[in-house]
Amino acid sequence: MNLLVIGAGLSGLMAAYSAAKAGLRVQVAAKGLGSMHWSAGTVDVMGYTSEEMSRPVHQPLDAIQALSHTHPEHPYVLLGAHHVQAALDDFVVLTGELGLPYGGAATKGDNLLLPSAVGALRPAFLAPQAQLAGDMSRPELLLIVGFHGLRDFYPELIAENLAKQGFQARAAFLPLSLLTEQSDRNNVHLAQALDDKARRMKLGSELKRLAQPGERIGLPAILGLDDYAAALAELQAAAGVPIFEIPTLPPSVPGMRLYKALRARLWQMGVRVDAGLEAIGASTVAANGAAGRVQWVETATSSRPLKHRADAYLLATGGILGGGFDSDHTGRIWETVFGLPLTIPQKRYEWFRPAFRALHAMKGLRGTALDVFGHAQVRRVERQLIDEYRGLIETVLAKLGPDNHDVAVAIAELPDQIRGYEEIKLEGVKQFRHAAAQLISKLG
Repeated sequence: MNLLVIGAGLSGLMAAYSAAKAGLRVQVAAKGLGSMHWSAGTVDVMGYTSEEMSRPVHQPLDAIQALSHTHPEHPYVLLGAHHVQAALDDFVVLTGELGLPYGGAATKGDNLLLPSAVGALRPAFLAPQAQLAGDMSRPELLLIVGFHGLRDFYPELIAENLAKQGFQARAAFLPLSLLTEQSDRNNVHLAQALDDKARRMKLGSELKRLAQPGERIGLPAILGLDDYAAALAELQAAAGVPIFEIPTLPPSVPGMRLYKALRARLWQMGVRVDAGLEAIGASTVAANGAAGRVQWVETATSSRPLKHRADAYLLATGGILGGGFDSDHTGRIWETVFGLPLTIPQKRYEWFRPAFRALHAMKGLRGTALDVFGHAQVRRVERQLIDEYRGLIETVLAKLGPDNHDVAVAIAELPDQIRGYEEIKLEGVKQFRHAAAQLISKLG
């Protein structure tokens, strides 16, 4: 074997593809399925700089030149902007061949600005075709469409936050039954449902009814898993307006599409992608006992560790989230395979201080339009219950007398029926409202 790639994220799979294309014998070993299942499916070259976190980078390839002065050891500086551009061009060609075409901004070299799942603007250099119509440089108005009962996608929140940034946007809902007969389905299930042409046609008709002239429609990223290109084309034709996807919380359908397509191409090229092989160590000691080249990399299996030998090794395990780094209670942090040196804050509390400061700063968002959790159905119902209960008690007080004292007490105790979380709580609310209606009728 010429090359062992450790890690199956986008970096690892693209490295394996480039090496196999050059004629090398390649294997990919990974702990799991890679980070693409968590990502938005876009290629983000440089969205922000550490010096200016509040303003997105407009032209990231040009910004690489400026990095040579402030961060001369940055990987982009070492590669050079021309090599970064060449790699991006190769990626666009490959995804086109895979039937998952990617593109960039209308002005070559610019970042796209795409709406996130909370209505913030997210800079990206390349995006799947289904996200391109979401670029906020386009002139069309926005209609954000969700589905009643779909978790983790809040059209009203997205539209409201886009409007606060100066974009004309509105929200609308469709019944989940258009996509599935099941009441509890995640994004992946719904994407699989839209691989069915009949369901796409039904959805397209409803979107056409909702859309107004001059609008484009933003949907959760569920437009098919295996038949994505056909789903996008058919829905746009049926609706008569541009349609774009907005990536949701994981699992990421756009990321899963890309992962499946890349893995299938690597299989065709004779590259094995083995998930479930967590790299746990390596030997860099030569036969004579002196330090030398990497002799082997060891992976954990269900029985005993397995040693892999290759002419070269490429590390693409990522950071703490992907298992590439680990730490202990003393604050020590290390790279898990080769023990490579890391530059980190020496005091452990410094790891978390920025995050906790950010969380503390966002405390003021609770109860506002930017409180993403406040837009969940269960939270909206909780707020409604305050006024409902106040109204019940006012009705009781107006009719209270010796003959209905027990009924009044029973009404006052009704909130005890509302317990638990999410669906359980919502079911308790139904029981509360039913019981309240019955007891009110007995007050006289």
